[in-house]
Amino acid sequence: MAQLTQAEFQQAIALLANDMGLQRLRDRFVRLNALVTRRKVASPQALADQLYLLSAGLRRQVPATYAFHAIWGEQINSKLGEEGEKNIEKIAETVNTCLGDDESIVPEKAADLDAALADYARAMGAAVGEEMARMDMLLKSVPAIAAKLRAASVQPAAPPSEGTEP
Repeated sequence: MAQLTQAEFQQAIALLANDMGLQRLRDRFVRLNALVTRRKVASPQALADQLYLLSAGLRRQVPATYAFHAIWGEQINSKLGEEGEKNIEKIAETVNTCLGDDESIVPEKAADLDAALADYARAMGAAVGEEMARMDMLLKSVPAIAAKLRAASVQPAAPPSEGTEP
């Protein structure tokens, strides 16, 4: 699995906080033993920073990591539904056929991979929203695909047209 950057993790926590409410989200982390303090948090960023440090960016096998994945999965699954999950699994299988044994992208299947990733993003985006879909793809992807997704999301600004002001 790919690792989220701190900024991406902050975005993921902000998305969860928007769905659930910040204090309710914090309470879920407390109940799952990810946090030991019952003090309220001021912002999603403060909660994200605390969880990122506790989990070492979701790399450590600690309650904070398990709690994040549990809460994230619940939110995604509640929006997808059973039929949506089956559809996503089929598309994920198509994505996986484009990877080699070492989890690298097979060059001959690059076009198939692009099409499968677009299908996955479209299906997830329709169910959970584009931002949450992108974050879910990053969370579940292997490093090669995560790099591809990150590169695709950094698009250069189009140059201004002649006769228009910037």
